[in-house]
Amino acid sequence: MKRILLILIIAVAAVAGAHKAQAQFRWGATAGATLTTLDFSQDLFKVSSHVGATAGVKGELMFPGIGFGIEFGALYELRGAGMNIGEKPIWSTQGYGKIDSYLHYLDIPLHLKFKWTRMDGFEDYLAPFVQGGPELNILLGHNHNAPLDYNAVGLGLTAGGGVELFKRWQVGVFYSWGMTNAVSMPILNDFNAQNRTWNFRVTYFF
Repeated sequence: MKRILLILIIAVAAVAGAHKAQAQFRWGATAGATLTTLDFSQDLFKVSSHVGATAGVKGELMFPGIGFGIEFGALYELRGAGMNIGEKPIWSTQGYGKIDSYLHYLDIPLHLKFKWTRMDGFEDYLAPFVQGGPELNILLGHNHNAPLDYNAVGLGLTAGGGVELFKRWQVGVFYSWGMTNAVSMPILNDFNAQNRTWNFRVTYFF
């Protein structure tokens, strides 16, 4: 992840240095829904996805004329998954069946962004964009499940895109890969899981 951050910082610096026009900054509010599952290191039981929510603020710094920029923010995100650990005797003999895990995160993304801005004025009404990059995940809280241990801080990688409408609204779909473990089950050695999250967001820029 350090290499990814370094590459992103170098790319942003190169874009800024190559273009002398003043960058345009704006900020906005965002909200949406998530669909998350946990990807375990071994396939021992059935895991189901849970619907969650996201909300927060975003900042966008774009360089006019070339369409490149960066996006960053601070977002609350609820992620969760269901685990039928009772399928295995190691847990069923302790009285466990299906458990649900809900994780509350503060996400801090830093994304490289490209927006199509040279469409003969049509971009004033609709402009597609793509973006991606790393994010820091800080665990704010969780529901208590005795078989699970929770990691306080994680790193993820997100990619996605969408459309900007009337230069104010952005509607996007993103997919996030957890690059570090979100939970572990200490009853087994090296048995842990990473978040896998679809994110559907609507953002209004002021």
